[in-house]
Amino acid sequence: MGLRPSSTRPGQHPPAAVPGRIVILGAGPCGLACADQLTRLGHHDFLLLEAAEVPGGLASSVVDAAGFTWDLGGHVVFSHFGEFDRLLDELFAADELLHHDRSSFVRYSDRWVPYPFQRHLHHLPPAESATCLRELLTLRQGTGTPGRAPVDFATWLAGMYGRTLVDRFFAPYNTKVWATRLEDMGSTWVAERVAPVDIEQVLAAFAGTAVPDCWGPNSTFAFPARGGTGEIWRRLAARIGSDRLHTRSQAIAIDPVGRTVALADGRLVRYDQLVATGPLNQLAAMTAACPESLRAAAQGLRHTTVAMVGLGYRTPTSDERSWLYFPQPDVPFYRATNFGKYAPANVPGADTGAFSAWMTETSIAPGKALDEQALVHSCDQALRRHGLVPERAPLVSAHIEVIPYAYPVPTLGRDEVLAQVVPWFEKQGVYPRGRFGTWRYEIGNMDHAVKMGIDIAHRLAAGTPEELFTHATPMPATRVDCPS
Repeated sequence: MGLRPSSTRPGQHPPAAVPGRIVILGAGPCGLACADQLTRLGHHDFLLLEAAEVPGGLASSVVDAAGFTWDLGGHVVFSHFGEFDRLLDELFAADELLHHDRSSFVRYSDRWVPYPFQRHLHHLPPAESATCLRELLTLRQGTGTPGRAPVDFATWLAGMYGRTLVDRFFAPYNTKVWATRLEDMGSTWVAERVAPVDIEQVLAAFAGTAVPDCWGPNSTFAFPARGGTGEIWRRLAARIGSDRLHTRSQAIAIDPVGRTVALADGRLVRYDQLVATGPLNQLAAMTAACPESLRAAAQGLRHTTVAMVGLGYRTPTSDERSWLYFPQPDVPFYRATNFGKYAPANVPGADTGAFSAWMTETSIAPGKALDEQALVHSCDQALRRHGLVPERAPLVSAHIEVIPYAYPVPTLGRDEVLAQVVPWFEKQGVYPRGRFGTWRYEIGNMDHAVKMGIDIAHRLAAGTPEELFTHATPMPATRVDCPS
């Protein structure tokens, strides 16, 4: 993988003056990248603390008792940043990364509609496709709701795609993903996260003259040949070393006045600058000096909880599709990933070709109790019912991981809360970064996290302004339609 043009800074030299001891909370992609970059810059007075037993955070992987490898949700490796490309080049030989063309579909009634759904209306039943097309043309002529970003997500969707597309796909699918009323979500985050409709392309598809649609940066993606996504972060953690990376080290209290972090095991860790990559609401709750008004505001931030159910079968991996979306209410998961296709080593006995693996993701509504056994059964039956698994294929493994903090929900009022809370922490020498430190879904992918980690390392060790994250302006968005 070659280094793409990027904002990578030349001259990786130690700064003339260093800012003292830097402590990093969380050894996910952001924290690991920050620690690695500090080492590159010659700043060795840092400590990386991780509450879990292994590094990787939300991007870690597990191996179940039957030998199947599972990620904590659907991750694929693609990049907007040369720094992330460089990191992969350093950590993996060319033959240690497998490369795929995305093949993704939406299950709609009795058919599979290519992704993005809104660009393939010719696959719908004739009456429905005609209605959707007519509404899109009406909106384009300016007689419907304008397609600019209004206050809430529901209104934005109706103004961009029309009522029928919203009712048939966008509303049921997004309600499953976010476990949140769409009217309660903002729309400033959508930018390039939701695929726009090119009317000429849609019409060309009806006429049979459309070119293949390769929308989005993940139209091609890579995946480690062994170890799942977590292999990236295991290798990076090994490069940092155990002298500066401490696992099983959970922060429970922060004193920004005394510049200390109290750990669950009784240790008190001193710092001069603190990078916090965990959830912003938890950071506010454990910081005694945080004003009550800001703490209360942070507690109002919403997030999804996702149950990843990995199902391994004694039947060969034969489906060539990457991942599939399910808006139907009778299917518990919103996405199913063909994990055996990503890498043969994700299933046991890869050389025999005897097994397949499907990784499903189900959002759990706030306050709803989870019956794990019932969810496993429901996911298994849905995969069989929709033809992804043969009816008689033996289920040989069922592994479930509940991810309490999966995705930050871009609710109405989110930006106003962040504009108050994040600057307050930075004034105390505490820098919230990463998917949940910034609480911005629009910069919540692995490459964004790495970029934020690298940027904050440069800022603290060399005084260089950050390039991706700034709490004062809207975040640049990425072109991914669904959580990744």
